Amino acid sequence: MDVFTTPGAFSWSELMTQDPARAAEFYGSLFGWTIEAMDMPMGKYYVAKVGEVAVGGMASCPEGAPAMPPAWGCYVTVASVDDTIRRCEALGGKVLMPAMDVPTVGRMACIQDPQGATVNVISYFPREG
Repeated sequence: MDVFTTPGAFSWSELMTQDPARAAEFYGSLFGWTIEAMDMPMGKYYVAKVGEVAVGGMASCPEGAPAMPPAWGCYVTVASVDDTIRRCEALGGKVLMPAMDVPTVGRMACIQDPQGATVNVISYFPREG
């Protein structure tokens, strides 16, 4: 199964924190991850790899976001982020972060279920190779 093309599959984990460089050092040492820093419009993004496979990332909390403790979030692959948002709302959920395109990656959003749990949804752009 390719988690990047299979709707319903958990496909990415991401830490939002005030000090992603320090977190990258910690988790890299803890789990033996190789960390690659990438320049992004919102600052450095740290990609965690197991061998050659990217398994997650770490970034700064978005500017202007409500104060929150550092936390890991999961991404679930969906066929259409916009359709998933509409379905979420119809089922009583909320959209916490509207759909947005992440250059070279895909379209994503953050949703909340009626009990308050959050999850990110993503439709990946076609991958090379």
